Amino acid sequence: MTYVVTENCIKCKYTDCVDVCPVDCFREGPNFLVIDPDECIDCTLCVAECPAEAIFAEDDLPADQQHFLALNAELSKAWPTIVESKEPLADADEWVKVKDKLDKLER
Repeated sequence: MTYVVTENCIKCKYTDCVDVCPVDCFREGPNFLVIDPDECIDCTLCVAECPAEAIFAEDDLPADQQHFLALNAELSKAWPTIVESKEPLADADEWVKVKDKLDKLER
Protein backbone atom coordinates (compact mmCIF):
# COMPACT_ATOMS: atom_id res chain seq x y z
CA MET A 1 0.00 0.00 0.00
CA THR A 2 1.10 3.57 -0.63
CA TYR A 3 -0.09 7.00 0.36
CA VAL A 4 -1.52 9.36 -2.23
CA VAL A 5 -1.67 13.14 -2.54
CA THR A 6 -5.09 14.24 -3.76
CA GLU A 7 -6.84 17.26 -5.20
CA ASN A 8 -6.77 19.42 -2.05
CA CYS A 9 -3.03 19.95 -2.61
CA ILE A 10 -3.46 21.55 -6.05
CA LYS A 11 -2.62 25.27 -5.96
CA CYS A 12 -1.67 25.03 -2.28
CA LYS A 13 1.49 22.93 -2.04
CA TYR A 14 1.93 23.02 1.69
CA THR A 15 5.14 21.12 2.37
CA ASP A 16 4.82 20.21 6.05
CA CYS A 17 4.59 16.57 4.94
CA VAL A 18 8.04 16.68 3.39
CA ASP A 19 9.81 17.33 6.69
CA VAL A 20 8.46 14.18 8.35
CA CYS A 21 8.99 11.74 5.48
CA PRO A 22 11.79 9.33 6.47
CA VAL A 23 12.42 8.13 2.89
CA ASP A 24 12.09 11.32 0.81
CA CYS A 25 9.24 10.02 -1.32
CA PHE A 26 7.69 13.40 -2.15
CA ARG A 27 8.10 14.92 -5.59
CA GLU A 28 7.46 18.57 -6.40
CA GLY A 29 5.65 20.05 -9.35
CA PRO A 30 4.80 23.69 -10.04
CA ASN A 31 1.63 23.72 -7.90
CA PHE A 32 1.22 20.20 -6.50
CA LEU A 33 3.13 17.51 -4.64
CA VAL A 34 2.97 13.77 -5.29
CA ILE A 35 4.19 10.67 -3.48
CA ASP A 36 6.35 8.16 -5.32
CA PRO A 37 4.58 4.84 -4.69
CA ASP A 38 7.83 2.92 -5.21
CA GLU A 39 9.51 4.86 -2.38
CA CYS A 40 6.65 5.23 0.14
CA ILE A 41 7.01 2.90 3.14
CA ASP A 42 3.49 3.48 4.45
CA CYS A 43 4.66 5.11 7.66
CA THR A 44 1.58 7.41 7.90
CA LEU A 45 3.61 10.36 9.25
CA CYS A 46 2.69 12.69 6.39
CA VAL A 47 -1.07 12.33 6.84
CA ALA A 48 -1.26 14.21 10.13
CA GLU A 49 1.13 16.92 8.92
CA CYS A 50 -0.88 17.93 5.86
CA PRO A 51 -2.89 21.09 6.63
CA ALA A 52 -4.91 20.59 3.44
CA GLU A 53 -5.94 17.05 4.46
CA ALA A 54 -4.87 15.96 0.99
CA ILE A 55 -3.03 12.71 1.80
CA PHE A 56 -4.80 9.36 2.03
CA ALA A 57 -3.81 5.73 2.24
CA GLU A 58 -4.40 4.03 -1.09
CA ASP A 59 -7.10 1.85 0.47
CA ASP A 60 -8.86 4.90 1.96
CA LEU A 61 -9.01 7.09 -1.14
CA PRO A 62 -12.43 8.69 -1.56
CA ALA A 63 -14.21 7.42 -4.68
CA ASP A 64 -13.88 10.76 -6.46
CA GLN A 65 -10.11 10.82 -5.82
CA GLN A 66 -9.19 7.34 -7.10
CA HIS A 67 -7.56 8.73 -10.26
CA PHE A 68 -4.92 10.42 -8.10
CA LEU A 69 -3.29 7.04 -7.45
CA ALA A 70 -2.24 6.78 -11.11
CA LEU A 71 -1.49 10.50 -11.29
CA ASN A 72 0.92 10.29 -8.33
CA ALA A 73 2.68 7.31 -9.93
CA GLU A 74 2.96 9.08 -13.30
CA LEU A 75 4.15 12.46 -12.06
CA SER A 76 6.57 11.03 -9.49
CA LYS A 77 8.62 9.68 -12.42
CA ALA A 78 8.97 13.15 -13.95
CA TRP A 79 9.20 15.54 -11.01
CA PRO A 80 12.21 16.12 -8.73
CA THR A 81 12.43 15.00 -5.12
CA ILE A 82 11.67 17.61 -2.47
CA VAL A 83 13.36 17.02 0.90
CA GLU A 84 12.87 20.29 2.79
CA SER A 85 9.74 22.27 3.46
CA LYS A 86 9.13 25.54 1.66
CA GLU A 87 6.58 28.28 1.96
CA PRO A 88 3.22 27.28 0.46
CA LEU A 89 2.02 29.02 -2.66
CA ALA A 90 1.10 32.65 -2.00
CA ASP A 91 -2.65 32.11 -2.35
CA ALA A 92 -2.73 28.60 -0.83
CA ASP A 93 -5.17 29.52 1.92
CA GLU A 94 -7.67 30.72 -0.69
CA TRP A 95 -7.42 27.48 -2.71
CA VAL A 96 -7.23 24.86 0.04
CA LYS A 97 -10.96 24.09 0.22
CA VAL A 98 -11.81 24.69 -3.44
CA LYS A 99 -13.22 21.56 -5.11
CA ASP A 100 -12.86 20.34 -8.69
CA LYS A 101 -9.50 21.94 -9.41
CA LEU A 102 -7.78 19.15 -11.34
CA ASP A 103 -7.84 21.44 -14.38
CA LYS A 104 -5.59 23.84 -12.41
CA LEU A 105 -2.82 21.23 -12.06
CA GLU A 106 0.37 22.41 -13.74
CA ARG A 107 2.65 19.73 -15.09
